[in-house]
Amino acid sequence: MLSFPWEEEAEPATTAPDVPPHLTRLVARSSDRRGWLRARARGVTGTDVARLSSRDAVNSVAYEKLNGTGFSGNVFTEHGKAREPEIAAWVLQEHGIAASDGLFHAERDARHLATPDGIRVDPDGALSLCEIKTTSKSWRSIPRSYLRQVWWQQYVLGAERTLVVWEQHEAFVPVGAVPMCRWVERDESEIEVLVRRADELLAAMRETWVRRR
Repeated sequence: MLSFPWEEEAEPATTAPDVPPHLTRLVARSSDRRGWLRARARGVTGTDVARLSSRDAVNSVAYEKLNGTGFSGNVFTEHGKAREPEIAAWVLQEHGIAASDGLFHAERDARHLATPDGIRVDPDGALSLCEIKTTSKSWRSIPRSYLRQVWWQQYVLGAERTLVVWEQHEAFVPVGAVPMCRWVERDESEIEVLVRRADELLAAMRETWVRRR
């Protein structure tokens, strides 16, 4: 059977008694830019899932995964990158969630990938995650696309809740003295929908790949 780049077998994880389970599913770190990008191209990430709002979206994301978008960032993404370490330091101080640059795969499928901005292992072994955003808009609630990203990360990591932290800015100057934040609990029904759409995305990628061969 034809082998696809995103369907390569993951190397067996080495399990140690004191190692949290999610660390045995570490795929790459963003500090290894080449390895990180290659791994993300092989599967479905939280960034991809955030856009999977419909079947048409599945086809659109599949096309971009295989062809690229040409987008390399803008002033808003650069501002987000610059502010993230500062916001992450606040999260660590106030909530004890340490910054993370790891890309992890789900236990169910090694092609299901996520890179949370922060991870905390609680005393009972449960995971709490953090997702950091910057925005030029005032949020009444967390945008639906970001909620999809959060639920996907919870599924991949096996976490029960995520602290979503956002910092509003005007002309790239933070509005408040501290960021806003809200806990989002795991939602199995939402996760079930996202897993199904992710599998549809992988199928669409494979179908397109086969047609090109």
